[in-house]
Amino acid sequence: MTATGPAAGAGVALVFPGQGSQQAGMALEWRDHPSAARWDEAGEVLGFDVARLGTEADAEELREPANCQIALFVHHAVLLKAWGAAGGAEPVAVAGHSLGEYDALLAAGVLDFADALRLVAVRARATQEAAAANPGTMVACLGFPEGVVARACAETGAHVANDNAPGQVVVAGSEASLSAVREWLERLPALGGRAAGRVRDVNVGAAYHSPFMQPAVASLGAALDASAFRTARVAVVANVDARPHTDAGEWPDLLRRQVVAPVRWRETVGTLAELGAREVTELGASPVLTNLTKRIAPDLTRRTVSQPEDLP
Repeated sequence: MTATGPAAGAGVALVFPGQGSQQAGMALEWRDHPSAARWDEAGEVLGFDVARLGTEADAEELREPANCQIALFVHHAVLLKAWGAAGGAEPVAVAGHSLGEYDALLAAGVLDFADALRLVAVRARATQEAAAANPGTMVACLGFPEGVVARACAETGAHVANDNAPGQVVVAGSEASLSAVREWLERLPALGGRAAGRVRDVNVGAAYHSPFMQPAVASLGAALDASAFRTARVAVVANVDARPHTDAGEWPDLLRRQVVAPVRWRETVGTLAELGAREVTELGASPVLTNLTKRIAPDLTRRTVSQPEDLP
C-alpha cells in the first residue's frame, strides 16, 4: 500500500484502473479472502472458468482484450467487496479509467455485479473484433503539453486517446500515423538543451478510445439499452466529460461515447477534488492511477490497495 501526502480528510474517492494495469496471477494473494467468491460468481454468470484468468493466465493471454477486460473487472470487484468488508470509507465520488469505469458504476450502485459483468463481456468481445477489423496501436507522448500533442494528431491523422496527466498523453491510430506523430514531435526544438519530450510504444495491440473502435459501438449499445441502470449512490465522474453523474438514464450514452472518445483523466482527478475528495484510493493490481494522481494533484493523499494487507 502507498499512502502519501497530508493526512486524509473525510473525503475518499475510489478509482479503478483499466487495461495495462493487469498482472499475471493477480488473484493469487486474494484466493483465501471471502471476497474472492466473486470469481466463482463470474464463472456462473458467463459460463466458463473466469477464475483461471486471475490465477493461471500468463501475461500474453491477459493481453487479449476479451480476457483482460473480464479479468480486471472481476479483480477490481473482489477488491471493492473486500474494501467494504474491512470497513473502508464510503466514497464521496468514484471514477474508473476506461474499463475501470464499469467498476466505478458497480461501486456507486449504478449496476449490479452480474449486469456489469455481462456488459464488460460484450465490450471485451466487441472491442477485440473492432481491433481486428481496424488494426492500430497506441503510443505515449511524455513531456509534451496536451495542446502540442493534439496539434501533432491533427496534422498526422492520429487521435488523442488518453489525457492522463500533465506531460502524459496517449495517442491512438495506425502504425503509419503514429510514426508520423513521433517524427512530428521529434522535430520540436529542444528545451534548455534537452529533448522536448519522448514517445514510447504502448503494448496494447489496438487503437482504443478512437474512431478505430467505432465498430464496437453498435453491439455494445444494444447491450447497454437492455441493461438496468440505477441512480448512483455517489457521483461517478465520467471519462468522456470529466463531470459527475448520478442519473441512471445518462449512462447508455456515456458508455457508448466512451468507446471512441478520449479518456479525460487529468480533468477527472480535478473534479474528484472539487467533489470533496481529499484522498484518492486506487483498487487495482498496480498503482497506475496512484502515480498519475501524484502528477496531477500532489496535495491529495494517495493510497493503493492491491494486496489483502493493504486493506484498512
